[in-house]
Amino acid sequence: LTLQPVALEEVIPRSIDDLGPLRDRVEGDVSVDLPEVVADSALLERILVNVMSNAVRYSPAGKKVLITASSYGGHVEIRVVDRGPGIPAEAHDRVFMPFQRLGDRDNHTGVGLGLALSRGLAEAMGGTLTPDETPGGGLTMVLTLPAFSRASSGAQG
Repeated sequence: LTLQPVALEEVIPRSIDDLGPLRDRVEGDVSVDLPEVVADSALLERILVNVMSNAVRYSPAGKKVLITASSYGGHVEIRVVDRGPGIPAEAHDRVFMPFQRLGDRDNHTGVGLGLALSRGLAEAMGGTLTPDETPGGGLTMVLTLPAFSRASSGAQG
């Protein structure tokens, strides 16, 4: 890992572009006033691409996936919100187990490591990746990362 200050207004648009033809099904609403996060930029991008592609896969046609971000305390939350069928609360932890894809019958779209790997990468960067219910139906994946603080980094200025 190469942890450094990362500006979300740079990495989120790149992540959306990385979705290729699926990018038109994602809408970003991220303020440029957010603090930078402490992360590995390339790995953060991979986490976001994975979570957004899952959200698009389970969202109904015509319903865009929304990605938002906000800060609180010393953290920044990135939320990927879909309007799909959601996941029952009792199955929230199971989606992070390797080789699991809840409800999938098609085993030709990957090996089911994406969310397990994404959570592991988030934790390696000092963050978390957790599912939450989307009000009105669907699933919201919440990626929480430490906010960069010049005071705590030893930087002067």
